[in-house]
Amino acid sequence: MATKHTLVALVEDKPGVLNRMASLFRKRGFNIESVAVGHSETPTLSRVTLVVNGSATMVEQVRKQLDKVIDIVKVSDVTDSGLIARELTLIKVKTTPTTRSSIMQIVDIFRANIVDVSFDSVTVEATGDEDKINSLFNLLRGFGIKELTRTGRIALVRGDSNPLLIEKGTSVTDHQ
Repeated sequence: MATKHTLVALVEDKPGVLNRMASLFRKRGFNIESVAVGHSETPTLSRVTLVVNGSATMVEQVRKQLDKVIDIVKVSDVTDSGLIARELTLIKVKTTPTTRSSIMQIVDIFRANIVDVSFDSVTVEATGDEDKINSLFNLLRGFGIKELTRTGRIALVRGDSNPLLIEKGTSVTDHQ
C-alpha cells in the first residue's frame, strides 16, 4: 500500500546533487510530493527533506540506491521515527474593509502572522504541521486566495536520536 514517506538526507553542498536524487525517483515512477533543502549543522553539507508516496519496500529500494549516489552522505526514512515536522506557508488573501477583521481573527486563532497589508489583500505567514496549514488555507479560501506558497515538510526526529549522524573521526568522503 502506498503511503507518505519522509526521507532525510545529508548531501554535499554541490550543484547537481538534487537533480541526481530526483532522477532516481523519476526512474522508479515516484512523485516527489515536497522537497526542502537548506544548510545543515555541518558547513559543507546540506539537509534535504523529501516527502514521497510509495510502499515501504519500494521507498527502501530507492533509499538504498540514493545511499550509493556520489555526493550523498547519508539517507534515512524517518517516517516511523516520531517526527517533529513543520511547513511554512505564505497566503495572500483578498480583503475588503468588511472582511479584514474576520481574517485577522482567523489568523490570530492559528497563531499565524500578517506580514503584509495592502488595500485589497493581506499576506499571512503560518508555520505548523500539514493539518494546521491545510485547515488555515481552507478557512481563508472562502475570502479568496490571490497567491499561495508552501515550503513542504521539514522534519527532525524527536529526542536525542539522529538518523543522519556521521561517526566522529570519519570524513564526508569516507561515506561514498
